[in-house]
Amino acid sequence: MQELSIFIDESGDVGVVSDFYLVGLVFHEQQFKIADDVELYEASVEKSRLDRTPFHFNPLINGNDEYKWKRIEVRKKHLHAFRVFVEHLPIQYRAFIYDKREAFGLNALAAAIERDLKVFLFDHLAYLQQFDSVKIYYDGGQSVVTKAVHSAIASCLSREAIVYKDFTAERYRLAQVADYVCGIELTSLKFERHLETRTDVAFFGAFGNFKKNFLKKLRKKRLQ
Repeated sequence: MQELSIFIDESGDVGVVSDFYLVGLVFHEQQFKIADDVELYEASVEKSRLDRTPFHFNPLINGNDEYKWKRIEVRKKHLHAFRVFVEHLPIQYRAFIYDKREAFGLNALAAAIERDLKVFLFDHLAYLQQFDSVKIYYDGGQSVVTKAVHSAIASCLSREAIVYKDFTAERYRLAQVADYVCGIELTSLKFERHLETRTDVAFFGAFGNFKKNFLKKLRKKRLQ
């Protein structure tokens, strides 16, 4: 039985706190096992004397929440270890980015997300239909995304192929990869528009360094 898992995450808020909103999708064909990759990642974390804090991009970069008491040098090690982990995974991804000045308000944002997801899914329908089961993993974090995702996927795939699954980042490493995808793509956008923060520069250096060490390596896995 052919099975595809799609992990979905988001970055930004639906209010006025952030200028951009991102939705990231990570595709994993279950025939390609990742247990060895997870084991190697966890071994590298242990070897570097890092704890097993679940990866969460924004708190890691900004030193908030579970990373609040960690020095920037330690947080950089966490980021490096996770980057290497992602590079070796048999996955593909796609990210959708919205400037909230162009999609202003809940209804406009929801409509834009649903429209783009439908176009993307229909463009890749032949790929998706080769699987007997397509499992969607999304924590339902913000209702605007939940509604748009459900509507878009339900309209493109047969109901027999859809299995919605709740998850926690602690349990699914690939959920954390979706978070990483959103974080890297948002950072790229900030650099491109000269909106990078001092924290971004402290972590990634100049835009050229960021592209070489992070963006180009991730973009190799972008589902066209």
